[in-house]
Amino acid sequence: MKVLTVCGLGQGTSLILKMNVEQALGDMGIRADVEHTDVSTASSMNADYIITSNELAESLQGHKAKIVIVNNYFDMDEINEAVKANIEAS
Repeated sequence: MKVLTVCGLGQGTSLILKMNVEQALGDMGIRADVEHTDVSTASSMNADYIITSNELAESLQGHKAKIVIVNNYFDMDEINEAVKANIEAS
């Protein structure tokens, strides 16, 4: 499974989200290839899931990946909840 974590510039914030998503997935026993990137690059990448903020999700409408909203990239409770509610082990 391919997961993209997305922020505006694809640098620091998406990297922090990537690490937190990897932790959440690992805690659930889900194996995934998680990459961090910017919103414009994400729009042309293949992925099963894209995890991003509500504001950036609008730019990704029409992407074949399931969009998962996380507004606080540092809040592990919110990230765990979003992962559990939206990402299924495959």
